[in-house]
Amino acid sequence: MWKKVARPLLALALLAALMLLLLQGGGADRRAAGAQGVPLSDAALAERRGALVDEVVFTQEGDLGKISGLIGNGGLDVYGQGITNTTLFRRLRDSQSAAYDLAYGSSMEVTVNPVGPRFANGDLNPFQVPAIREALNWLIDRRHVADELYGGLAVPRFLPLSTAFVDYARLADRARALELRYRHDPERAGAVIGREMTDLGARREDGRWLVDGEPVRIRVLIRTEDTRQQVGDYLANLLEDQGFTVERLYRTAEEASRIWIATDPAAGGWHLYTGGWVATAINRDESDNLTYYYTPRGRPEPLWQAYSPDPELDRIAERLERGDYASTAERESLLLRGLELAMRDSVRVWVVDQLNVAPRARELALATDLAGGVAGSSLWPYTLRFQGRLGGQVVFGVPNLLTEPWNPVAGSNWLYDRLITRGLDDPVLLPDPYTGLFWPQRIAGAEVTVKEGLPVARTLDWLTLETAPEIRVPADTWIDWDPAAGRFLTVGERHPEGLTARTRTRVQYEPGFLDRHWHDGSPMSLADILLPWALTFERADTDSPLFDASYAPTFEVFQRHFRGWRIVSRAPLVIEIYSDQIYPDAETIVAARAPSVSPWHVLALGIAAERRGELAFSSDKADRQQVDWMSLVAGPSLAILERHLGAAREQGLVPYPELLGPYLANDEPAARYRALADWYAARRHFWVGDGPFYLDSVRPVERNLVLRRVADFPDPADKWLRFTRPQIPELALDGPLVVAAGDGAAFTLGITYADQPYPGEAIEAARFLLFDGTGGLAAKGEAEPVAPGRWRIGLDPEQVAALGVGANRLEVAVTSRRVALPAFGSHVFATVPAAALATRTDAIRAGNGGAR
Repeated sequence: MWKKVARPLLALALLAALMLLLLQGGGADRRAAGAQGVPLSDAALAERRGALVDEVVFTQEGDLGKISGLIGNGGLDVYGQGITNTTLFRRLRDSQSAAYDLAYGSSMEVTVNPVGPRFANGDLNPFQVPAIREALNWLIDRRHVADELYGGLAVPRFLPLSTAFVDYARLADRARALELRYRHDPERAGAVIGREMTDLGARREDGRWLVDGEPVRIRVLIRTEDTRQQVGDYLANLLEDQGFTVERLYRTAEEASRIWIATDPAAGGWHLYTGGWVATAINRDESDNLTYYYTPRGRPEPLWQAYSPDPELDRIAERLERGDYASTAERESLLLRGLELAMRDSVRVWVVDQLNVAPRARELALATDLAGGVAGSSLWPYTLRFQGRLGGQVVFGVPNLLTEPWNPVAGSNWLYDRLITRGLDDPVLLPDPYTGLFWPQRIAGAEVTVKEGLPVARTLDWLTLETAPEIRVPADTWIDWDPAAGRFLTVGERHPEGLTARTRTRVQYEPGFLDRHWHDGSPMSLADILLPWALTFERADTDSPLFDASYAPTFEVFQRHFRGWRIVSRAPLVIEIYSDQIYPDAETIVAARAPSVSPWHVLALGIAAERRGELAFSSDKADRQQVDWMSLVAGPSLAILERHLGAAREQGLVPYPELLGPYLANDEPAARYRALADWYAARRHFWVGDGPFYLDSVRPVERNLVLRRVADFPDPADKWLRFTRPQIPELALDGPLVVAAGDGAAFTLGITYADQPYPGEAIEAARFLLFDGTGGLAAKGEAEPVAPGRWRIGLDPEQVAALGVGANRLEVAVTSRRVALPAFGSHVFATVPAAALATRTDAIRAGNGGAR
């Protein structure tokens, strides 16, 4: 647990903070000197384009204990990592200068290395055995972790579904049965571990497991920046109690990343890792979690390529990823079976879902995501501002900077790297931070057509949804790739007999979409859409120098549902995409289909470097070829890319000229490479985006970088300011504490927001689950509205009688149409024999002595 800092240490901490403030412009003096911009006026806001602030300085600060102080004295304006420590939260809550936002999409799990049974160094890996991995679920007391280690800022999590998202709420009754199967049971865990270790040839002497006369050593990789350090120690203690000899490897994010994600797990550098994940947006369909977390298709890194899931789990994961189901019931059936198999597999042991507290200065405002908080917000670049001010400099603290290499193909997926790049790029659609539904950013509208009977719904009115008995794919639609000719193949060439699809998505981009410029000044063109599509196929071609074995599983799934795409019109730009993949929400289908843009001239340098075997887009391929993982912003990659830029300028390089040539202006290659050379000379990096900020400078050694506002960004500065605060339902469940067997019972559910009744039309569902004393599900149903903000749950005498005698629990899950975050409440009551209740009532009356 965190401790108070002694006075001498506090003095040193303040001195360090003062030095940081001087580097950043003087802390509070920085704000007083105008770093917060100029007073806001309606006229100034009306004229402003793009970002509401002029500059964002990202700086690394890993000591959470300093954050409230740095915000208070002006050293930081906002911090990207959510705080889960109760002491720090109280300090933040009581601060006069700081404020905070809440997020619900973070989780903590134990990542398990499944390679074995022996590592390359000869060490035994007990966790190669699925039964031992599964036993960790019974070994870990999730309630203890949530309540004691996280101080109540977390809830137990068992399954590959976030307890904060809608899929869990929909499946709550059936999911609870699976959770009960894996509740804390250390004796069962010990029995399974003992049996499986003996089968591995180990024996236990003096309480310690030995193999070949040597202790069985377990290396636990423990993150040090947050509560995961305490969780790691707790886990290590549990394993020592089970007879293992444990090495505790305490590492920061960057240090740990080099071990668990960037190296071959067969090397034996670790067994278990205290992993953490953040959903950067409300995920309305978590069915692809099975693919992402349990199969090689999830990510290209070596660990994922070592996964070997049960074939049934793999098939279910792949079907859910493709949307291969015909009804909601079939989807739920597949998902439930997949969850059961994932728990048996347990290459991840989920521990808690966290409540994250995102600190900021009280005068600072931004749209944070209900799931991802500040770090996951897609809208922070468009809404970051000082209240009542325009312009200014924001100092943005994050615990880690440049954790992994940046490139647009298979670069860093690290939370804080992605946080920054969201300010540099401009997606065609952006997720609603409170519902997860997508809104247009660079498209004028979309038409979605699905085959009749498929479970797809539309919520927002910027798109249309229609059904059709059959969807035929036009013959001129591009569906495959000819690597030798460097061109797309059509449906007519590949499928002369014709082809059908389950969905058609027609996306119309906003007027002038391709009249914009990249940050280096290069005009956009259709080649910026075509080249990323070509790479989709080229990286899966085994005969191509760009082939990436770690990407192949992902492409195989894509190929099974992809039915082609075509350019319907160039002015306005209209693109049509055909696929057999579906999602429950039509808005998500558009977001998954709509092609985005990436500067072809920057990609061309990376392609050239990978073709020559000098760099690799992905971590896995870099390891296989013993080259650097490509970075456009730092490290040895820059010199290689600079050399290829020189060659590209001399040659007028155009990758796949047969494909791109017809879409390029005559002087485009020369002009693009000239602009990129000027950009690199001025900024010493190759990250060229189209977002509201451009990357002005990168200082890897100093651990800071600077983003500056793009003055001619196409949007008005107030475009996204309609997102203020999420209307999360607040629940109050009340009812009797004791119910007599044979009687009915009634409970009252209050649903409010800001002390006002929650509008009934905004409530999607108010479901209840009734559990008996054994934890078994006794009944479920829907609450009934009886008055504004007031709902009733009634249990009939038969339902009460079925509970037996003892303690029971009533749980409610309320989902709103205004936020995707379900709200939960519970009420505990006892059932007793009718005679006992009567006796107790008589005794109470006698003791009262009558009326007063």
